[in-house]
Amino acid sequence: MEKKDNQKVSVLFMLFCTLFCVCLITANALETKQISFGIANFTGGLLVFPVSYIINDVVCEVWGYRRARLLIWMGFIMNFFFVAMGALADVIPGAPYWDRNEAFHSIFGLAPRIAAASFVAFLAGSFINAYVMSRMKLSSEGKYFSVRAVLSTVFGELTDSIIFFPLAFSFILPWEEMPSLVITQVILKTLYEVLALPITKRVVKYTKEHDHEDVFDRDISYNIFNIKKI
Repeated sequence: MEKKDNQKVSVLFMLFCTLFCVCLITANALETKQISFGIANFTGGLLVFPVSYIINDVVCEVWGYRRARLLIWMGFIMNFFFVAMGALADVIPGAPYWDRNEAFHSIFGLAPRIAAASFVAFLAGSFINAYVMSRMKLSSEGKYFSVRAVLSTVFGELTDSIIFFPLAFSFILPWEEMPSLVITQVILKTLYEVLALPITKRVVKYTKEHDHEDVFDRDISYNIFNIKKI
């Protein structure tokens, strides 16, 4: 099934966009919670952030890279808005009777350096994920979705982690700790993707059949700023 020659946006695509944005915003709020599970330490954001990569895979698989590009920029803008409004509310002096400033700051007082690292890492990782998914679909002629979904996540999450940790924590954490942090994050998030694959495959199958879409990205521009082409 090739892409239909129209500019209509389906209800399912809008729902995926909404869920994508909610996942990113929720992950930001949960990042302040530190969790230990056995020998692994991670933040609460890990509970929901990998869902954004799964949605990225579904959108790229069904509607192609151009829709995934729109999805990623929409998520970035909504997440930036959330962080910016939270930061603004954090710096505004609280009411005289308000005694929760410290608790509020712990959630919304994200350091500019960490916020910037998070935004850059998200964009790079998400676009790498979509690009790998798109190119592998062409080279495999649409076969091996599970392999493509996992490998695109590995490349995307690896890019995300390699950018985020040095930008956010250099000169704060020892450099020798960086590789283990990166590897742990990639393994855990990829494992998340693998465990979710049975559900992801069903969602992809249903979405393709519902919207009659199965786009192959032939002769398109992978310029991440070319958002007018959807």
